[in-house]
Amino acid sequence: MGEIRQTAVRNNLLRLLPTTSFTAIAMHLEFVELPRGFELSEPHEEADYAYFPETGIASIVARSPQGQHAEIGIFGRDGMTPAAVVLDAGSDPFSIFMQVQGDGYRISTALLKPLLDQDGELKSLLGRYVQALSVQGAFTSLSNAVHHIDERLARWILMCHDRTDGDEISLTHEFLSIMLAVRRPSVTTALHVLEGRKLIYSERGMMIVRDRQALEEFAKDAYGECEREYNRLLGPYH
Repeated sequence: MGEIRQTAVRNNLLRLLPTTSFTAIAMHLEFVELPRGFELSEPHEEADYAYFPETGIASIVARSPQGQHAEIGIFGRDGMTPAAVVLDAGSDPFSIFMQVQGDGYRISTALLKPLLDQDGELKSLLGRYVQALSVQGAFTSLSNAVHHIDERLARWILMCHDRTDGDEISLTHEFLSIMLAVRRPSVTTALHVLEGRKLIYSERGMMIVRDRQALEEFAKDAYGECEREYNRLLGPYH
């Protein structure tokens, strides 16, 4: 692949880098396809690569020893993975993989680590992103504890919509059940509620946002706080 121009990339973190920092990292970036189900990093394993998605949506899932699982975060062109490399933590216990196919750039973690050590602005930018991601996880926990499933579903749809071009989002019932930590019949019921209010249209494997403003109003305070924190730390990404 030829030279990567910063003005042409879509990943917000790469776009926000100072020119000198981008130039240093760009020479090591490799463009890759990211199909649905692609494993970005495995639990308790040091990742070989760090990924900066351009399109698509990745899911961060926590799993219990007995096999229970729930999504604790998502990211797309707004972020990168794994956070552990930014924190110099080696690995984390999460499963991180693509839920909506896309593409992006990757860099060997063996090359990224010295860049983080040498470039304070790169480390600061990615550190602010890790903070924003931790806030997203915290508010996901809060939402799971206090909000009704219909409001939680509206929140996740809005978050996916933020990271998608247009109003069509490729979301399966299986993905939604992981996002909401509920069984698939509960997902179907919640989708019917949103469809009945004409907020979305849902068909097999695809969802269309019909009324974004009304969907935000329906989600109430389940949506918005972690988005404001990202904007405070890094600015808008959509």
